[in-house]
Formats: sequence, C-alpha cells, structure tokens
Amino acid sequence: MAWYLYLAAIAAGFLCGFINTLAGSGSLVTLPTLLFMGLPANVANGTNRIGVALQSAVATGSFRQQGVLNLRQGLGLVVPTALGSLVGAHIALNIDEQMMRRTIGALMVVMLIVMLVEPKRWLEGRSGGVRPLDWKLAALFFAIGVYGGFIQVGVGVLLLAGLVLGAGYDLVRANGVKVLIVLFQSLAALIVFVLNDQVVWSIGLVMALGTMPGAWVAARMAVKRGAGFVRWILVAVVSVAALHLLGLFDLIFRLF
Repeated sequence: MAWYLYLAAIAAGFLCGFINTLAGSGSLVTLPTLLFMGLPANVANGTNRIGVALQSAVATGSFRQQGVLNLRQGLGLVVPTALGSLVGAHIALNIDEQMMRRTIGALMVVMLIVMLVEPKRWLEGRSGGVRPLDWKLAALFFAIGVYGGFIQVGVGVLLLAGLVLGAGYDLVRANGVKVLIVLFQSLAALIVFVLNDQVVWSIGLVMALGTMPGAWVAARMAVKRGAGFVRWILVAVVSVAALHLLGLFDLIFRLF
C-alpha cells in the first residue's frame, strides 16, 4: 500500500478523534478513508473500531484527569451499552444498514431542532442533578449500544442525547461519560469483528496514531471552552451527519 495512504489514515484519524470526543460521528471521516484504501465495507466497519477504542481510552483519561468524569456513574451505563453493542455487531455481520441509517438520520433532525429550541437543557443539564440508573435508562442505552455495535457513525451523538436529555448531564460532563461508554462499547464490538476476521490490525493501528492525539486535544478544549462551545460543535456535526445518513449529500451533488 502506498505510503501516502498511511498519512491520509493518520490525518483522518486525528479529525475523527477530535470530532468524536467533542460530539460524535467522526467515523464519517474514517470509514470513507478506509473504503478508499481498499477495505471491504464490513472490514472497514470492524477495523474502524480500533482507532475509536484507543481514542476513547485517551479521552477518558483526560476527562478523568480534569475532574469532569465520575467513573462510578459512568460505569453504570457502560454495562447495558456494551451488551447492546455485542448484539449490534452480530447484526452488522449479515444485514443491510440502509434502513437503520435513514431512521437515525431522521432522529438526528429531531435532535437538531431540540438543541436549537432548548439550548438551556444542553448547557445546564437536569435540575436536581443526574438521574439515577433505572430500567428505562438501561433500556435506552442498550438500544444505543445496538446501533453503535452495528455501525459506529453517529453513536456519540446518540449517547450525548441520552446522557443530556435522559440522564440529566450537562454537555461537558456528558462528553466525559460518553467517551468512557464508547471505550467499552467499541471494545465489545471489536471482539465480534475480530472473531469473524473483519479487522485489519495494521491499518487500524496506523489510523489510531491520529485518533489518539485528536481525542486528547478535543478533551482539553471541551473542558476549557465549556458547554456552549461544545453545543455549537454538536449542532454542526449533527447537521452534517443527518444530511449524510438521509442520503441528501448525493442529492445536493447531483444538483450542482
């Protein structure tokens, strides 16, 4: 494989790690890059999890060091999400993703409206503090885990929505819990893809050379700049992800 493709993988990884840590949907960058490098779609989907897992480990450590991550609270949500991810990864081995992508794209449009209409909810979190884990919250994060195991694109955005609107976090603390959840969720999915020979370690580890520093920079920026900054990043990312998942990018390109 040409040397410049490895440089492209590192650059795409950095952007992915940065976007994923601040918001989500960074895999919109890495998955097309992996496909361009010649990987089949299912193998690209599995290989992508290496960089996501390692970037999440770096971001988790950074948020923890900066005092905005409560491990005890976060680990309660890790279990249902990771279990859902195992289910989703098995589904991804044999099913067409088109319908799920359209459904999630429509959901992101709804989320975008909520973020613009009710900004205070995202900036300040739930009055009365974080909601304790119950079966409804566990079921929500299990469902998000199923999607994340199926295809990584957009799972960070869904987790942020669940953490802010469901569990009651503000955006900065939600980001800290999100990367902790994604760490275990992506590892669970990676195990399934590895067992089914759908991972190319050499390319995945090269891409991780970009995702890890990208995650570190974004984690520091999120805490320094605050929830208002993260919210606008999230609005931008959700807008792009919704257009992509609904297939509107292709329509725009055909028009112009």
